[in-house]
Amino acid sequence: MFVRNPNACRQPYPRALQAVMSIAIAQQSRHWMGGWARLNQKPTPLYSLPGLAAELGVAQVAVKDESVRSELGSFKALGAPIALLRLVLGSFPLQRMHPYGVLAGHHAQLLSAFTVVSATDGNHGRALAAAAQSIGCRCVIVLHAQVSIERERAIAAYGALIVRIAGNYDASVAHAAALAASNGWHVVSDTSYEGYEVIPRDVMQGYATIAAEVVEANAGQPPFTHVFLQGGVGGLAAGVVSYLWELYAEHRPVFVVVEPEQADCLYQSGLRGEPAKATGSVDSVMAGLACGETSPLAWRFLQTSVDAFMTISDAEAIAAMRRLAAGSEGDIPVLAGESAVAGLAGAMHLLEKAPDVAAGLALGPEARLLVISTEGATAPGVYAELVGERAESVLARQAAWAAA
Repeated sequence: MFVRNPNACRQPYPRALQAVMSIAIAQQSRHWMGGWARLNQKPTPLYSLPGLAAELGVAQVAVKDESVRSELGSFKALGAPIALLRLVLGSFPLQRMHPYGVLAGHHAQLLSAFTVVSATDGNHGRALAAAAQSIGCRCVIVLHAQVSIERERAIAAYGALIVRIAGNYDASVAHAAALAASNGWHVVSDTSYEGYEVIPRDVMQGYATIAAEVVEANAGQPPFTHVFLQGGVGGLAAGVVSYLWELYAEHRPVFVVVEPEQADCLYQSGLRGEPAKATGSVDSVMAGLACGETSPLAWRFLQTSVDAFMTISDAEAIAAMRRLAAGSEGDIPVLAGESAVAGLAGAMHLLEKAPDVAAGLALGPEARLLVISTEGATAPGVYAELVGERAESVLARQAAWAAA
């Protein structure tokens, strides 16, 4: 399914939005996170895939590879940790803590009873658990029925207490909020709801580091004309869109948001012009995007900047995973998990199956596409089953390609 956003416009980044998320605060978050030992200090790679670009009939396809952002294997290492850091600094203003000291665990004794809780599909909870372990506070993670045991173990490895519920992701969000209210804990969620926006803002602001690195890596080259972003509740898209919109103003790229057809909350929001719920089962192989409700805060940034919303099938996501893993003579193999490839799968769908729609977006021979591979094989067993090849094998071929 595909829908053009009738509310999309080209104008300078609104001051009202800049007061919420800005390049200046994004750079501060980036600087602070430079003090976290679990985060790789080099920017993640921006791979150009000329072979795929030729196949699709566009000028360029570039993939930002977030699988090597940290030991956590996903972009979520930029969101939950900075939100937790800001929460701690704001909760203990008289202590005059330095951000680097907090991340290094220098205040662990003081924070030993400080407890954070969150719902997750996997990567957000893992990043929060890792940050809490580094800082020295307690972490409780609520998992819904569709989260695999493999992902549960990866989170628990960082010392988090796991709470299982029978419902879906949205039920786990409600359960986490109830636990916080009854125990005096602090919710660190990547989705907003009524009365809860500060921490989701900080999470989204952290994701702007990805956009900043893209701009730096692409310096001296023509800017990207199209950016295809995965959906979920909208946090990643909002973080990236806000940065590029403020930077390029009315000359911003064309933004397209892609999500699973079973979890189409942003697509439905595009149809209605307001935050909406998904109409499907919210059960997709793209587990990190299996979200049923749009984040109202994220929607404030997406409602006039995203040019189109679309959905893809699980089969299309798997095909995109396999295409990236395979590589070619001109394209480096890329390790991309099931939730990492929605943007690429969406672009491939339009260019290969809907040429008239692609033409309407000026998605043609002059187009320079940016997609963000948001995770590696964060569930190695799932990855091997879907791609037909183990992650280690793909990485070995990647290393051989780079050395050739």
